[in-house]
Amino acid sequence: MNAMKWLRLAVFLTLCMTVAFGCAKKQVETAPMEQPAAAQQAPAAEQPAAAQSGSDLASSELTQKLNQAKAEITGGRIFFDFDKFDLKPEARDVLKAKAALLKQFGDIRVLIEGHCDERGTQEYNLALGERRARASYEFLVLLGVPASQLEMVSYGEEYPLDPGHDEAAWAKNRRDEFKIIK
Repeated sequence: MNAMKWLRLAVFLTLCMTVAFGCAKKQVETAPMEQPAAAQQAPAAEQPAAAQSGSDLASSELTQKLNQAKAEITGGRIFFDFDKFDLKPEARDVLKAKAALLKQFGDIRVLIEGHCDERGTQEYNLALGERRARASYEFLVLLGVPASQLEMVSYGEEYPLDPGHDEAAWAKNRRDEFKIIK
């Protein structure tokens, strides 16, 4: 029994430390990644092939692949049915592609944004948006993406994709979006 108390105490202290030191505000990346100094002088196409060293080419290719991965991760949205937060088969396919990239590029961190249509109270929509973001988060973790690469936020009905007031607009607004975190 004494060992169980120590285990509970250790888990409690770990959770307290995580909350105390792991909840800093994160900023969403809005500017493209900086190019290496060699690439800023002249585009790679303008530099003679003999002048580029092997490490510059490798760095340039890696930067290009990283930027492409970021674009693919942020590009696909997940859509939901009215008052639902379960993932449709097409949403699971989109998340599988994102998971493969996130596992390949472990330095990429993603903010999962949950959104709702305008129907329902603000409180209800914030809670539903959180459930939608959590559904994507949990599926990505099940696919092997480290939880440390993921964060969630619910915007409820605050940022509609389509400002209309009909079913077509509402269907676009019931979604998860993915943003890169700095």
